[in-house]
Amino acid sequence: MIDLAYATGSASGGASGSGFMSFIPLIFMFAIFYLLLIRPQQKKAKEHKALLETLQKGDQVVTAGGIHGKVTAIDDGVVVVEVATGVNIRINKAFIASISKKA
Repeated sequence: MIDLAYATGSASGGASGSGFMSFIPLIFMFAIFYLLLIRPQQKKAKEHKALLETLQKGDQVVTAGGIHGKVTAIDDGVVVVEVATGVNIRINKAFIASISKKA
């Protein structure tokens, strides 16, 4: 027969070494998430912020909704975009997706 004290003693002795080993897959998964998801998203946000800082009057822009137009005025957080002759719309500056032609 197996001695119960011997069986539990060996199991608890091995558990202390495997405690750290159980965190290695979690660390590995976090590293993969960081490299594949978090870092590219931060880079894209940084590029978009730089794009908004270089926005000027006269630029041809595309909004996040797909509207093409020409910037006619810029306030702190609002951009006035002319989408047709005499038709101006006001949109939040953050919704400018790209600049198609610089002024």
